[in-house]
Amino acid sequence: MPTVHLDLADRSYDILVEDGLLDHAGELIRGTGLTGKAAVITDTNVGPHYADRLIAQLADAGIEASVHTVRAGEASKSMLQTAELCGEMNRANHDRASFIIALGGGVVGDLAGFVAAIFYRGIPFVQIPTTIVSQVDSSAGGKTGVNASEGKNLIGAFHQPRLVIVDPLTLNTLPGREYREGYAEAIKHAAIRDAVMIDDLTSLDPTDQHPSAELLARNLAIKARIVEEDERETAGTRALLNFGHTIGHGIEASLPYGTMLHGEAISLGIKSALFLSEKINGFPAKESQRILKLLENFQLPLTLPEGIATETIMAKLSRDKKFTGGVIKFVLLTAPGAAEVSNKVTLDDIREAVEHLR
Repeated sequence: MPTVHLDLADRSYDILVEDGLLDHAGELIRGTGLTGKAAVITDTNVGPHYADRLIAQLADAGIEASVHTVRAGEASKSMLQTAELCGEMNRANHDRASFIIALGGGVVGDLAGFVAAIFYRGIPFVQIPTTIVSQVDSSAGGKTGVNASEGKNLIGAFHQPRLVIVDPLTLNTLPGREYREGYAEAIKHAAIRDAVMIDDLTSLDPTDQHPSAELLARNLAIKARIVEEDERETAGTRALLNFGHTIGHGIEASLPYGTMLHGEAISLGIKSALFLSEKINGFPAKESQRILKLLENFQLPLTLPEGIATETIMAKLSRDKKFTGGVIKFVLLTAPGAAEVSNKVTLDDIREAVEHLR
């Protein structure tokens, strides 16, 4: 079984990746030493497919559980939904001895992790990701949170999971669009840390929703090594994972949540970041084209939808967490598989990059 260990001293944990792991979830969770009552947080898309199977596995392991289902989509990443979940858990008699299981994609993982961080001032949680975005990226690393009207992920906490269980077979029930959009995060990983993966991703069939466990683990290992270097994004290394996200988040937040999927917005953000990497760092245009072709292969957008004003995007991204104290920190590529956090990017550069998307 491909296993990625994320070493954070007393907050260390394993990320397990293998077909069929969902049917062993109870014993795997029991193996972590968690013994309390479980609150399974899922959504209206994932729950009907997998919640009953998970509850059965937990019961076989002697773990009592309740299920809490939110509406699928980015709009559920809110303080209102957080409060509703905390209330449900209280009414279901959960307490500080309980733990949470996030069963779903990135939205569910971020939301459930945030609830775990604040319920009774913090209880353990386990990630069972069911989308490409979450299986290659968001389930690991401990960033949890919800959105504000001003932008994405502005309210949150660092709260590491106790275990991550990745079952690639859960991807089979995803609609094609939701499956493909997650590859924007894998392409990001390749661009910043693994140039060979660009070719490996090119060889994939975007309609085959069964990626290898090894490919998923390879992406998670990139994320794990970066998080180990800079867990709370204070040294600058973890900021490299924001490649494509500064403008991408600005675009995503400029539309009603759910209009554009996260990976679709990040695809546009990657294109704009490639443009700036060429302009400021002299990144080779032919290498940009390889990455853009890969995004195109996964049917990810490369043109900004009509009706989104540049200044609307600028207003949204100016509130982003990456603009600390008004200072712009923008991730640019220096070579295939290598990136840096640059302070050379100006607001005018960003406006030009947004216009480039038109």
